[in-house]
Amino acid sequence: MADELILFTHPQSRGAMVHWMLEEIGCPYRLEVKQFGPDMKSPEYLAINPMGKVPALRHGNTVVTESGAILCYLADLFPEAKLAPPPAERGAYYRWMFFVSGCGEPALANKAAGWSPDTPELQVMFGYGSYERTLETVAQAVAERTTIAADHFTAADLYMASFLHWGMMFGGIEKRPVFEDYAERHVGRPAALRAQEQGAKLMASMATSS
Repeated sequence: MADELILFTHPQSRGAMVHWMLEEIGCPYRLEVKQFGPDMKSPEYLAINPMGKVPALRHGNTVVTESGAILCYLADLFPEAKLAPPPAERGAYYRWMFFVSGCGEPALANKAAGWSPDTPELQVMFGYGSYERTLETVAQAVAERTTIAADHFTAADLYMASFLHWGMMFGGIEKRPVFEDYAERHVGRPAALRAQEQGAKLMASMATSS
């Protein structure tokens, strides 16, 4: 590929799932680690992502932010990796990619902040309705099949498994056998383990340099 892929990330951020995605694809890429705080708010980085957050992907002159969008971009950029179903078969794929970003993440973030819409009137205003309804919907989906959007592993599984794994790790999502079985099945993939090992080395290097 003529244009270099650069992932701006931090090992303890949502960038870890994009790192995993790059390992699944097996393409050359470069990591640019950004520290939380002033480093992510520098003028140079704000020119890449005005939100001052990671991850962000630069591919030649193209910049993509938001984890779900980056995963979709990479899946389309490398169709040979088969991380997205054929276009005519993407109904479930798009559904669950956008469900994680549009329902799962907001429901988890609001709960972590100590607030959730707890009346029918408020629930109508939020796309995810309620934290409980969101988790029940996910539980039903991952209990019904090994992979959520196709007959093989896709970026939708990567995104959902990452969401559940991190949510349970930090206590934002209650541990249920159905969640643990689904998440562990996918976060144990060789590409995920390679990304985790590289992330651990980056964290150790950052600790030493500080």
